[in-house]
Parts: sequence; C-alpha cells; structure tokens
Amino acid sequence: MTLTLSLGQMNVHLGDPAANLERVRAWTAEAARRGSALVLFPELWSTGYDLENWQRHASPPGEGLFAQLAELAREHRIAIGGSVLEARNGRAYNAFALFDAGGGLSGTYRKTHLFRLMNEEKWLAPGERLELVEADWGLTGLGICYDLRFPEMFRHYALRGARLALLPAEWPARRAYHWQTLLRARAIENQMYLAGCNRVGEANGEVFGGGSAVIDPWGETVVEGGSTEALLTAEIDLAQADAVRKRIPVFEDRRPEIY
Repeated sequence: MTLTLSLGQMNVHLGDPAANLERVRAWTAEAARRGSALVLFPELWSTGYDLENWQRHASPPGEGLFAQLAELAREHRIAIGGSVLEARNGRAYNAFALFDAGGGLSGTYRKTHLFRLMNEEKWLAPGERLELVEADWGLTGLGICYDLRFPEMFRHYALRGARLALLPAEWPARRAYHWQTLLRARAIENQMYLAGCNRVGEANGEVFGGGSAVIDPWGETVVEGGSTEALLTAEIDLAQADAVRKRIPVFEDRRPEIY
C-alpha cells in the first residue's frame, strides 16, 4: 500500500504554544491539500524544552492540546502526530500522541529513554511501554528522538510486523551526522521505513539541525530537509518492506537463542 506523508520541520518557539500551534494549523491544512494521509511534527513542538514550566503547558489526556489536535485531524481528515507535554497522575510525560483522520486517538507513546543532556530526567517521568499502532496504512512503531540510539526498540517493532516507524525529534545540529547515520541504520537493519521529523532553530543556546527525512528499507533517502523550516512531503510504498525482507531474509536467519 502507498502512503503519502508530510513532515513539518518547524522552528519551535520556546514556551509559546500559541505561536507553535498556529504553524501546526497552517501546515496541517497544507499537508491535507497535498493529499497526505499523515503529517508529523517535531518533538515537543508546542513548547520546546521549557520543561521547568511543564505545569503551565502540560495537558491531561484528552484535554487541552490533545483535544485541539483531535479536532484539527477531523477538520482536515488527516492523521496527525508529534510529541507534546502530557500531565498524568501528577507527573509530566513527553508524549507522542497519534490521531487518525477522524480525530480518534490511535495510540500514545510516552518517551521511555529520557535524555540527560537536556535534563529530561529532572522534570519528566519515563514511559513504561512501547507503542505499536494499527494505523490506517498498517502497523506503525512510535518513538521519540533519543530512542533512535536504542536499536532493540525498533527491532521489537519490526519483529511484530511494523513496516514504518515514526520519530519526532529535537536533535542538535552538532550531532547531525549521528541523526543521519542512525536513521539509516535503523531502517536498514529492520528493513522498514523510518520517518524522522526534527526541528530547526535555536533555544537555550542549542542549535537544532533539521535534516528531517524519510528513509526506505534499503537505507535510501526518499525525502530529506535542510536546516531551515520546510514542510516535506513524500509518497512511500509500504510493500517495499515486504519485498526487502523476502530478498534478504534477516528475520528468518536470526538466532536469538545464542544472542
């Protein structure tokens, strides 16, 4: 099956949800106009790393920003994903909520690997499970930024049949080569599509590198952004993952009993 998807590589304004939501609204409408079935935005796109003010920004599940995203998905008949701050049981989570084209919540993944270099562990609680979503286009694994450095997570998704993984990120420009390399590695080793949406701009002295991309199961680039704001759009054929897995049967040749 083919899927047209868009990546909203935006400059996130620190601690300014209203300005960021305005950009998301405009690009969601444009992605729908282009015929995309899915639009993905960066990690913490509504606030950036304004974590010390999480109580001001975070919404409980189904309320606030989550409700606004559901309505936006319904309005434009497009699936929407990206991570925001979630308030749950008195704690804050970096939560990737994926809404379907009818505004229904397909799944929520709460970031399991917290990034110490940006003090996530000081303000956020870690998620306790992975999230494999049965989306309209098929099984899809969800991750967030730093998760890209943990190959076990994406192998988990691939072994359960996912042909696509989605990854919103705030990845610094100074480690752009890591971002590019790891996106390709995760796609190649799991013979799946990887769609990573990274932010651009600067916040708290850190420059973010963009380079949002869709990588196919051979590790080839379908679309890739530069270091400025852009709404990227690509069409992918998810059946390619099946063809690659048949051509090089990595999963059949695994020997987990000796690993």
